[in-house]
Amino acid sequence: MVNVKILLAVDGSDYTIKAVDFLITHFDSFKNATELHLLHVKLPIPAGLAGGRVHELLGQTVIDSYYKEEAERILAPAEELLLAAGIPFQSHYRVGDVAEEIRLYASKSMIDMIVIGSHGLGAIRSLVMGSVATKVLATTMPIPVLIVR
Repeated sequence: MVNVKILLAVDGSDYTIKAVDFLITHFDSFKNATELHLLHVKLPIPAGLAGGRVHELLGQTVIDSYYKEEAERILAPAEELLLAAGIPFQSHYRVGDVAEEIRLYASKSMIDMIVIGSHGLGAIRSLVMGSVATKVLATTMPIPVLIVR
């Protein structure tokens, strides 16, 4: 049996839950042959004036702890649904540019397919598709991208 590696980009939006539901419904027959990776990418605290000051005041340990706690909070709903469905997965988080970190993770982990919601939690939404989904679609060739809306 061929092991297919699927990366689910998780941002905490309703579209992430729709993507999880899609995977649960449509990939049931692949349970034993699929390696599912959940990935949340947190934007870094800006390095400008406030960001530099935050790093000075709080220290890297506190900031790293913040990133980890936020990632765990955002990953939790998707993890709970997958656990309830009996689908094994591994969760990860990164800090950086969202589309770039997804691309890097997919490349390094030899991902066969990326699943992403069409829109995330960004303040400004495109009419047709969110900016992160658009960037992932444009930068991850030759990896297929499934966009769920």
